[in-house]
Amino acid sequence: MKLPIPVQKWLPAILATAMLLPVGAQGAAAAAAPAVTIVLDDVKLPVSVPPINSQGTILLPFRSLSEALGVNAVWVPATKSVVAKGKDAAGRAVEVHLTLGRKTATINGVKYALNAAPVMSRDSVLVPLAFFSQAFGAKAAWDGPAKTVRVVSPQREMRLLGFYAISSFDQLPLADRLNDVAFGWAQVGYDGAISLTDATGSKWLWPKPAGEVTPESIVAQVNAKGSGSYLAVLGKDGQGQLMKMLTDKALRDASIDRLHALAKDNAFGGIMLDFEGLGWQDDPVMAQSALNAYVKQLVSAVKPDGIKVSLAVPPLNGEYKGYDYAALAKWANELVIMAYDYGDNKKPQPNAKVEEAIGKAIATGAPKSKLLLAINLDAENETTVDDKLGLAKRYGLGGAAFWRLGIFTDAERTAIDRSVKKIGG
Repeated sequence: MKLPIPVQKWLPAILATAMLLPVGAQGAAAAAAPAVTIVLDDVKLPVSVPPINSQGTILLPFRSLSEALGVNAVWVPATKSVVAKGKDAAGRAVEVHLTLGRKTATINGVKYALNAAPVMSRDSVLVPLAFFSQAFGAKAAWDGPAKTVRVVSPQREMRLLGFYAISSFDQLPLADRLNDVAFGWAQVGYDGAISLTDATGSKWLWPKPAGEVTPESIVAQVNAKGSGSYLAVLGKDGQGQLMKMLTDKALRDASIDRLHALAKDNAFGGIMLDFEGLGWQDDPVMAQSALNAYVKQLVSAVKPDGIKVSLAVPPLNGEYKGYDYAALAKWANELVIMAYDYGDNKKPQPNAKVEEAIGKAIATGAPKSKLLLAINLDAENETTVDDKLGLAKRYGLGGAAFWRLGIFTDAERTAIDRSVKKIGG
């Protein structure tokens, strides 16, 4: 009998001393012992019932952890068993069967003897942490002094997008690791028109050729290697220019025609709207209505040519309230949640705020598959970037987006590669 490598590596060390008390005795011991905390990818994981740590045996509610690890786990009342399906660290299919009160489990049909059997507590099934998590490629460790279970999720495939805007050329080869690249080369000018020059001081402009290297050749290179390309357009409402464009029919129609032509003529596969500041100076409902109408019109214009439309949107727990995620998600291919700028945007952003932003986005009904979590590498580092990626995985988001090419460090790339890889990569 041969277990998957991750299980072979982790199970003996953690389960060798496992002991299971009778259910009643466990409850008493758990009540007397300090509360056990679960930390997944450096962020606390709320659970339906508290884990049990009884004389070295760690049992926890299977559904809480399985959902966070992207595992489909089902309780089968007829057999009093748990059937969990997912993948291991190598991406191979794994099916686990665990039965209440039985010290035998199976992984892909192969039996394994457990030192601790699953138990029922408060109508929830608790299973041995080490066995369950390691079967699906996670790494689990017990931090005794802190009374904490620390779990690191396995690498997962996700849609990965990177922004290419300012001084990004040196890291263009990183596009090979991304599903899409959004080129920040256009903006909404003070006159409400689409501009390719540095008219507003944003530095989102159409680059000048450098010998044989041209903007067109860069896009062609990305497309040729299998990554998608977006033309990203920045609109800021600092002087009302964005709302002016959205609400003036002539300007709105002209901007949509301009973006359509730029995307079509330069072989961009999509248009990424980064419209910021809506709903701060203006009525949020009016701003939402104006943006919804604009996006719907833009999608109708470019869809016949196979051009996608996506949006980078401020988080719903931020200052700007002019974004109707549910409506936008109906028309757009993806929504990139810019969950940063919480205070000092040069320091790692608080995980609690990022998690709150994800929760609010999901609560709108926007499909998780259309939500990408944006990570600002100006703020994060190699020890915090995987926290954010862990949250994107925990909540089953479609992917992650990085601001920006040009500022990735080697250590950050290593941390990212450990946590995620592009779909199809």
